[in-house]
Amino acid sequence: MKAEAAAILEALRDLALRTARASAHKEMAMTLWDYVHRGWALRAWKAWLSWAQRCRLEPMVEAARTIRNHLWGIINVITLRATAADSESLNAKIQKLKKWACSFRNRERFKTAILFHFGGLDLYPEGGVGT
Repeated sequence: MKAEAAAILEALRDLALRTARASAHKEMAMTLWDYVHRGWALRAWKAWLSWAQRCRLEPMVEAARTIRNHLWGIINVITLRATAADSESLNAKIQKLKKWACSFRNRERFKTAILFHFGGLDLYPEGGVGT
């Protein structure tokens, strides 16, 4: 956080407004995604969850409950850096192929078209291009 933003946040926090408290919880939660090691990430998330559940802000308490229910998945995503971006991208390409082709006679032809366009097959003859 930039120094100017931190100063504004601190001034708001000193006013003890509910929005300032909620903002402080949110900013703290944003830093929790930067951990690399499972143990440190788990310890930090549990500390944040404890803080959030005692804050007397009902939306924050509800969010903390939800996060606690999914904590192991969150920790796995943080430490493994796993995303569904590749599969979502491939799914979007397949849907585009489906619209482009309008229709196929049967499912087998659709599967063949998917494998042809996105299967990653090397269709060049053995010796390279132009040999």
